Amino acid sequence: MSFDLDQLSALFELLTAKDIAEFEHEEGGVRIRVARATRSDATGALAANALIPHAPPSSLHLGAKEDSDNAAGGDSVDVTSPFVGSFYRAPSPDTPPFVEVGSVVRPGQTLCIIEAMKLMNEIESECAGTVTEIFAQNGKSVEYGQKLFRIKKA
Repeated sequence: MSFDLDQLSALFELLTAKDIAEFEHEEGGVRIRVARATRSDATGALAANALIPHAPPSSLHLGAKEDSDNAAGGDSVDVTSPFVGSFYRAPSPDTPPFVEVGSVVRPGQTLCIIEAMKLMNEIESECAGTVTEIFAQNGKSVEYGQKLFRIKKA
């Protein structure tokens, strides 16, 4: 089954306009699940969770997760991509990046934008700390779950 991106984009816009937090539809063995985070999730981003045939529902983490490989013992978090899209470090090409290595961030502060399905989604920090690494390259595609930033907790 193929997806009409214009129809999918219109669906996202309708869900946002009507303030619908979750939507799920299955047709022809393909399940589509869309979940829009609430402000309490500190993201407000709209995310497509599944366009995979017979995919079981799964939770979508829209922010930082503990880095189990970190030798420092849990004093850092890795911010991962909540979906596939294009990674942008700044709101436009002629403005400075949201953060640099060494930037001090607070919870809810925008770290980057991921463009997915023609929607610009701000990815925000879930913790206070200092950006120690930036893994993704500006303007390049990122995958679901790909590391974007490492933040050392304050």
